[in-house]
Amino acid sequence: MDIQTTASSSSAARRAFLFINAVILGIGNCGGPLIMRLYFLHGGKRIWFSSFLETAGWPVMLAPLAASYARRRRESAAAPLVLMGTRVFLAAAAIGILTGLDDYLYACGVARLPVSTSSLIIAAQLAFTAVFAFFLVGQRFTAYSVNSVVLLTTGAAVLGLHASGDRPAGETAREYWIGFAMTMGAALLYGMVLPLIELTYKKARQAVTFTLALEIQLVMCFFATAFCTVGMVINNDFQAIGREAKAYTLGETKYYIVVALNALIWQCFFVGAIGVIFYSSSLLSGVIMTVLLPITEVLAAVKRARALCDGLRLAPPNEFCLCSSGFVPLNLDILCRFGHKNHA
Repeated sequence: MDIQTTASSSSAARRAFLFINAVILGIGNCGGPLIMRLYFLHGGKRIWFSSFLETAGWPVMLAPLAASYARRRRESAAAPLVLMGTRVFLAAAAIGILTGLDDYLYACGVARLPVSTSSLIIAAQLAFTAVFAFFLVGQRFTAYSVNSVVLLTTGAAVLGLHASGDRPAGETAREYWIGFAMTMGAALLYGMVLPLIELTYKKARQAVTFTLALEIQLVMCFFATAFCTVGMVINNDFQAIGREAKAYTLGETKYYIVVALNALIWQCFFVGAIGVIFYSSSLLSGVIMTVLLPITEVLAAVKRARALCDGLRLAPPNEFCLCSSGFVPLNLDILCRFGHKNHA
C-alpha cells in the first residue's frame, strides 16, 4: 500500500510540474513573438540585438540553481557546486550555438512578417521535431500523429502562396520572402534542437534531475548569447542601442522596458521548453507550442494589441483552419500516451 501511494504521489507530482512548465512555456511562446514584433514595429532595427535578447535572460536561472545548491549543501557538506559532467557540458554548448543561430533566423523573420504569419510558419516546426525525434530518440508515432503533422506542415506551406495578401504595408515581396525563408529555417533548426536536448538527457551517463536540466539550459543560453554577441560586435549594435532608444517612437523609457521584457519573456519560453522535455518528451514540447498557436493569433488581433503594435494581423483563415485541425488529434494522442505511461 505504501509503495502504491508513493508511486501515485510521484506520478501526481510529475504531472503538476509538467503543467507548471507548460504554463511557463505558454507565456514565452505567446508573449515572445508579440514583444519582439513590438520592438521592430516602433523603430527597432537591430537583428543581432533582438537575437541576443532571446537568450540574454539566462542569469535568472542562477537563483533556482543557487537555491538547489544550498539545499544540497544542507544535506551533504561534500555536495558539488555543479552537477553537469564534461560530456553533458560540451553537448549543451554545441546545442547552445545552434540555438544562437536559430535566434538570428527567427529574429530576421519576425522583423519582416506579421506575428500571426510567422507563428503559422513556425507551426511547421512540429513536423521537423517529429522527424528528428524519430531518428534521434526513437519517438514512436500513430496514424493520428502522422496525419496531424502533415496537416500542420501543409498549412504553413500554403501560407507561402499568400505572399502579397498578408505582406505588411511598405514591404517588398523580396523582403517578405526572405522573412518567410528565415522563419522556416528557424523552424527547421529548432525542430532539431528539441530532440537533441532529449538525446542529451538519454546519453548523459549520469542521473538527470531537474537541477541538471536547468544547468543544461543555462549553458545553452550562455553560448547562444555569446554567439549573438559576436554578431552584435561585428554589426556595431552596441554603439547603436543608445541612438535607437532615443529615436524609438514609443519613447526611450518604453524602449528599455520592451528590451527587458524581451529577455524575460523569451527566457520563460526556453525554461518551460526544457522542463516539458524533462518531464515528458521533445515532441510534447513541440505539441504545446503548436496548441498555443490560436492564442497567439487572438492576441495579435486584440484591439489593444493593435493600438500598441500596429501591423499585427490575423493570418489567412484557410491556413489557420488547416493548422487547427492538425494539432487537435495529435495533442490528444500525445497526452493520452503520457497519461497511460504515468498510470503504468
